[in-house]
Parts: sequence; structure tokens; C-alpha cells
Amino acid sequence: MSIIHKLPYEFQVGLRYTRGGRRSGRNSFISFISFISVFCMTVGVAVLIIVQSVMNGFQKEVTDRMLSVLAHIEIYDANRALPDWQQSSKDALRNKAVVAAAPFVETDGMLINDGVMRPAMIRGVLPLEERKVSDVAGKVTQGSFDQLLPGTFNIVVGQAMAKALDLKVGDKFSIALAQPEAGAQGGMPRVRPFTLVGVFDSGHYEYDSSLVFVHLDDAKVIANIGGPSGLRLRIADMHAAPQVTAELMNSMPGELLMRDWSKQNVLWFAAVRSQKKMLFIILALIVAVASFNLVATLVMSVTDKQADIAILRTLGSSPASIMKIFMVQGVLVGLMGTACGIGLGVLVALNVDVIVPFIERVLQVKFLSQDIYLLSAVPSDLQAPDVIMVAVFGLVLAFVSTLYPSWAASRVRPAEALRYE
Repeated sequence: MSIIHKLPYEFQVGLRYTRGGRRSGRNSFISFISFISVFCMTVGVAVLIIVQSVMNGFQKEVTDRMLSVLAHIEIYDANRALPDWQQSSKDALRNKAVVAAAPFVETDGMLINDGVMRPAMIRGVLPLEERKVSDVAGKVTQGSFDQLLPGTFNIVVGQAMAKALDLKVGDKFSIALAQPEAGAQGGMPRVRPFTLVGVFDSGHYEYDSSLVFVHLDDAKVIANIGGPSGLRLRIADMHAAPQVTAELMNSMPGELLMRDWSKQNVLWFAAVRSQKKMLFIILALIVAVASFNLVATLVMSVTDKQADIAILRTLGSSPASIMKIFMVQGVLVGLMGTACGIGLGVLVALNVDVIVPFIERVLQVKFLSQDIYLLSAVPSDLQAPDVIMVAVFGLVLAFVSTLYPSWAASRVRPAEALRYE
């Protein structure tokens, strides 16, 4: 005897109704509607999983690229220059979560080459110390980050900046800097010649097109300050940055201002979170449409099976048993659609890096422009909580969709149903 035959008869009858019959065109039509319900559920669940994975991948990829040039925590002195960065570094490293610290200077300037001008944030660093808090040295594709020597006024720029200014390693160009004592009326900017000694590619267009590196001593000269602007810290767990920042605020002396990496792009992260929620709500409507199809399927099935319901009632089945039969039918359809959707969604999410380039080659299109979206390829990061959430959502909708048709089936009167049979 098979396992199915050992199950309660409500489950056996519900399973039989799910498979449909071949006695009439009406039964075939109901089976077709059931297939459409399964198909819609599959597509809805799969699309939800794929979109959630792509949004996760987009956030993770951009965050990783940001942190290749950003520090986990930045500390500024309220008086513009940190008087003793070595002592401040020691104070910060007393916190067990902090693994490295490096000084920096930041100022703004305008890069000029052959009449082409581009605004930039100029960051002065110590190359050996900077390697401890960011990965920018490893992102240099041309030249060398170690060529940032004091007094040489050498510079490393991003790939997009080098392309915009038509620069190659060894080229000389100028940087225009505002006069610090110009006052409200402004004044002629100072112009300082620099030599390009390296080009980095962080993979993040915003930084590749606007961030440049010089030696700390050279940055102090052009910014006209006596010491570093502050410290850049790397911590063991970047997700603990807000907590570590709060601890450092309480433990480090002086008039210090601090911000962690998430605060530097707070609007971007907030936008990604809100977009992910909105996309989930919008795409959940596909699953809702599938549930409407499921309601229609069950209503038609109840209408078609009224004689069967009447016979079961006369044989002693209770209204609750009749209700269970059609709930089993609806839940099985939802379960099949959800299971197929999870399988399809997971398969596509794990192979987005192969599927999307193939579609782009076939259609001769480019889905992402790096200038706009910061990335040139569609990323994906499949996470188990998202899959579980979508699966539960699909099953709950399927279950809720069975309630009214099943209740209507339990209200069928045997005498009236058999009157014309």
C-alpha cells in the first residue's frame, strides 16, 4: 500500500482534484486554470527572489567598492588640524575593535590639463600607513602608489579622472586651489604643478572620477595647515562601526568629530533600503494575481464537484472535512507554484553573472551604464532569509486564497446538489 493511501481521505480526494480529470471539457478547463495558477505563482516567487538577490548584490558590491577607498571610521579635529596624530592614533588603538589607524589631509581643488578642468577631492596620505586602513594601493593599475614621496608633488588619480583629462603616468598637469585668505570677495586661485605617478581603479565611478591622492606633507602645504585633518581607522567588523564610533567618542580626549562609513553615504543606503521594500511590495502583486487565479480555480472546482460533495456528505462527511478537501487542493497548488518558483529563482539568482551577459550579447544592449549606476555588471547576492520570507509569503497567500471557496464547498446542501443529477 502506498503512502498516499495511508493518508486521511480528505488529503487523498484533494490530491485527486488537484490532478483534475479527463471526463469533460469543463474538467480540462479547470485543470488549465490550475496550471495557470501554478505558473503565475512560480513566476511571482521566482521574480521576488531574483530581484531581492540583485538588490542585495548591488548593495554589497557598491559597499565593498566604497570601502576599498574609504575607511571604516574617520576622526576629524574640530580645530581643522589634528595637533598630535601619533598620540591620537594610540588612543584609538586602545579600543580592541580598532586594528589600524592612519593620518590624512583633505582639501578641494580643480585639476587642469590642456584646458580641461575637473573638480576633485585631494586626499593627503602616508602610503605605508594608508595600506593599513584601505585597499586603494592594491587598486592601482598603472604606476605605483609608493611613488607618493614627500616634496615631490606626485599624485595618483582615479581611472575615470585620468580618462577625462587624457592623462598618462608621467604626465605633468596643474591643480588650482582656492586662496585660504581670499575673504568674501574671492581671489585668484593658487596653481600648483603635479606629476601623475599612478592610476587606480576602485570600480566605483564616483571615487574614480573625483578622488585623488598625494603625500601627506604635500597636502599640508597646499591646504596650508600645520597637521593632518584627522585619522582614518579600520576595525575588525565593519558592521560594528556605529558602536565603535560611540565608544571612541567617549574614550578619546580632545574636540573630535567622528563619522563611520555608513554616515558618509547615508542617503544612498537609505535609498537602496526603500527601493528594496518598494520593489518587494510591487512584485508581490504578481503572487497576489496568482492567488486570485487560485480562488477562481477553486470556485469553479466547487461548482463542478457539487455532486461529489453531496455524495460525500450523504456518506457521513462533515462540513469541516469538505472544507479540508478543497483547502488541500488549493494549498497543494500554492505549494507546487512556490516550490517551482523557489527552484527557478535560486537557479537564476546564482547564475545572474552568466545569464545577463548572454542576454546582453543576444539583444545587443547594455543594462547598466557605469556612469549612472556605478557598476557595469548586474550583481547578485542570494540570502537565505529572503528566500524563506518569499516562500512563507507565497504559502500564506495560497492558504488564505483557499478559505472562501472551501467554506462555500462546506455549505453545499446535498439534496439541492443531487436534485438534477
